Amino acid sequence: MADSVTDRVTVAVIGAGEMGSAVGRRLREMGARVITELTGRSEQSVSRIADAGLEVVDDDQLLMDDANFILSIVPPGVAYSVAKRFRGPLRRTKRKPMFVECNAIAPQTVRHIETMLSETGCGFIDAGIIGGPPPIGSLVKGPRFYASGPHAQLFASLAQYGLDIVVLEAPIGAASALKLAYAGLTKGFTAIGAAMIGAAAREHLADVLRAELARTQPDMLVRLERFVPAMFPKAYRWVAEMEQIADFAGEESKGAAIYQGAARLYERIAAEFESDQLSEQLAALTSFFKQHK
Repeated sequence: MADSVTDRVTVAVIGAGEMGSAVGRRLREMGARVITELTGRSEQSVSRIADAGLEVVDDDQLLMDDANFILSIVPPGVAYSVAKRFRGPLRRTKRKPMFVECNAIAPQTVRHIETMLSETGCGFIDAGIIGGPPPIGSLVKGPRFYASGPHAQLFASLAQYGLDIVVLEAPIGAASALKLAYAGLTKGFTAIGAAMIGAAAREHLADVLRAELARTQPDMLVRLERFVPAMFPKAYRWVAEMEQIADFAGEESKGAAIYQGAARLYERIAAEFESDQLSEQLAALTSFFKQHK
C-alpha cells in the first residue's frame, strides 16, 4: 500500500514518545517515509523526534492526506480522544489510510474506536505491541506487533521496513486482548513484587524476605531485581494500562480488582518518584535492591 507516484510507503506515527519515535526511526532507516506531529509536545519529544529523523507535519489534515498508514502509539488513557481528534481529517481525506490502533487498551475500547472511525471510510487494524523499542544501530527487530481484524494482512506489509509483525486470524480486539493478557502477567507481577517488598519492609523483614527468595525462588528474585527498580520512572504510564487490564478482566471476582489495585499502587509510586523527597515506599524498594548490587 505505497504511494502510487513514488512507490514509497508513508507512515504517520501519532504520539512519537519513546516507543513511537523508535518505531519511526526503524521504519525510516528501512526506507519508509515517516511523518509525525508535535502539537502540544514537550521539549523532550521535540528532541526525540529530531534524533529519530522523523518529518514533522503539524497539520492534522495534511498528516492524514499524506499517510498510507497511521500508527497510534500514545498513552492508553488518551487513545480514544486521539482517535477522535483525527476523525474529521480522516473523513475529509480522499485517499483513505489504514488506522492502526497500537495502544495498550481493552478490546471493548478498541471496538469503540473502530465504531467511532467507521464513518470516515478508512481501514482499521487492531495491533498490540509486546516488547521494548527497536534498538538503535542494531538489526534486531525489536518489539513484536500482533495484528487482528480484516485488514491486518495489509499492516503485515510493513514487515519489509523492519517491523516484526504477526497476523492473528481473529477479529478486532484480539490483538489488544493478547497484549493486555501479557502485560497483566508481566506488569502485574512487578506490582505484586513492589507491594510485598514494601509490606515486608514496614515490618523490618525485607532482608529476611530477600534471603528466603534467594534460597528458594532465585529466578523470581532475579526478575524482581530487573523489573521493579526500572518501573519507577515508568509507573505514571502504567496507571491507565492497569485500568484497561481491569476492564479486560471483567468482573471483580474475575480479577479486575487486582488490576485496579495495581493502578492505584503505580499511581502512588509515580507521585512519590516525581516528588523531591524519597518516600518510605520508594526508600524501602530502593534499599531492597541497592544494598545487594
